Amino acid sequence: MANIYDLGLDQNAANHVPLSPLSFLHRAADVHPERTSIIHGRLRFTWRQTRQRCTRLASALVARGVGRGDTVAVMLPNVPAMVEAHFGVPMTGAVLNAINTRLDADSVAFMLSHGEARVVLVDREFSAVVKGALERIDRDLLVIDVDDPEYQGPGNRIGSVEYEALLASGDPAFVAPPVHDEWDAICLNYTSGTTGNPKGVVYHHRGAYLNAVSNALEWDLGKHPVYLWTLPLFHCNGWCFAWTVALRAGVNVCLRKVDAKAIFALIREHHVTHYCGAPIVHAMLVNAPAELKEGLGAQKVSAMVAGAAPPASLIEGMESMGFDLVHVYGLTEVYGPAAVCEKQEAWDSLSLHDRSVKNARQGVRYHLQEGTTVIDPDSMREVPRDGTTMGEVMFRGNIAMKGYLKNPSATEAAFRGGWFHTGDLGVLQPDGYVKIKDRSKDIIISGGENISSLEVEDVIFRHPAVSLVAVVARPDQKWGETPCAFVELKPGATATAEEIIAHCRTLLSGFKVPRAVVFGELPKTSTGKVQKFELRKRVGSISAIDV
Repeated sequence: MANIYDLGLDQNAANHVPLSPLSFLHRAADVHPERTSIIHGRLRFTWRQTRQRCTRLASALVARGVGRGDTVAVMLPNVPAMVEAHFGVPMTGAVLNAINTRLDADSVAFMLSHGEARVVLVDREFSAVVKGALERIDRDLLVIDVDDPEYQGPGNRIGSVEYEALLASGDPAFVAPPVHDEWDAICLNYTSGTTGNPKGVVYHHRGAYLNAVSNALEWDLGKHPVYLWTLPLFHCNGWCFAWTVALRAGVNVCLRKVDAKAIFALIREHHVTHYCGAPIVHAMLVNAPAELKEGLGAQKVSAMVAGAAPPASLIEGMESMGFDLVHVYGLTEVYGPAAVCEKQEAWDSLSLHDRSVKNARQGVRYHLQEGTTVIDPDSMREVPRDGTTMGEVMFRGNIAMKGYLKNPSATEAAFRGGWFHTGDLGVLQPDGYVKIKDRSKDIIISGGENISSLEVEDVIFRHPAVSLVAVVARPDQKWGETPCAFVELKPGATATAEEIIAHCRTLLSGFKVPRAVVFGELPKTSTGKVQKFELRKRVGSISAIDV
């Protein structure tokens, strides 16, 4: 029934505008046009120039028939073109698909086909992989070469036009069509699944906007931060930080490859204030030679870590360098981080060990996420805050995907009961903080990369000597986790760990190859199902062969 507040108070163009992170670019360019936006080697751009370049990119793509609902794929490192694509592509109404640069040609071909990409931007470093992928596709794509002047390695141009020439053909006065609906798709990200091919996670403009703002809130990100791109921009669109940096008119310091010497040099030279990464990145910096850390002085650097919980040694090492570490948690389906282990003032007086225990938790919901908690998946009721009752970690709110592309059954299952089901098992502690205890999904997170254990098992099964295999995560000081394969051989067959690993290297991307192989009979239920939980118990103390 209508009431007085329903009459004559409708939405209109003056009081309601769809949320989109594209607005951050326009504000940065309008308010801080001459501030530096991007640093890459000798290249420098201002926010005025960055908006102009993004506008030219959008104009050039539209002139080639790209529009609303089309997919534009990119296979790029953290270079200016990658940052620009996060604005220029959605300006056309199209959807950006940033592809993991560590994948092989078969995986890339699947994504280009499944996402129905019309265009692909490719850096010369990855041209051979993309060329191989295109040979596996039965239709033509517009291929745009990005010839980064900072790259001196092998690789050929494979496209019909080079990126800078494409921009030159664009109209700097082009007026991008407005975002009419904040529910429109803005990005497509593929995530490793437990079975079959990876699923395509679709983001909307509203979620991208809100997570970018949440990033700034969780980090107390002040004006004009200097953000170093140690985190790959293909990871959940850089955890939405391409848009977050624009929100605060900050500086994007590009980095093609993670390297301790280069990172410390860039921190000193450009007075970097923030960077993100998986635990392996932070550990690499902590364990770097002392001479690389010289000259940091009293410079304050804030670091965000996701993935495995940071151990006490990492927290201590970061503190010794003067770096402040923030632990976040999330998944591709929630735009990267959507929960944070928000620090409490009372923790400052705790010992390093006790502080590490607090900081190792997955924490509480992001400011603009509606809910993060642990729920009994059967009753769909929140578990008691006792730190022991197990349930599934779930999210709810605006920072959640639209769903899985072309996969309504998986989408329905993921959102069952009005919550996004992560597949991670955890507990709620008395203060309401979430702590993950185990994973129900067969996913291994190695150096920030998701690896499907079932995909690795399928490859090992192809070895002629293998009768049965199970792959689980093994704790690793450097990578967080690495795949460990437990193998039963066929009667009379022989194989070595080195042979199994060599076999895997011919069929898998390098980061998916097991680092350890253990031979012997696998524990099974009475029905013959492998008991992976038993293998996970063993994996911390086995004498595996590392190769």
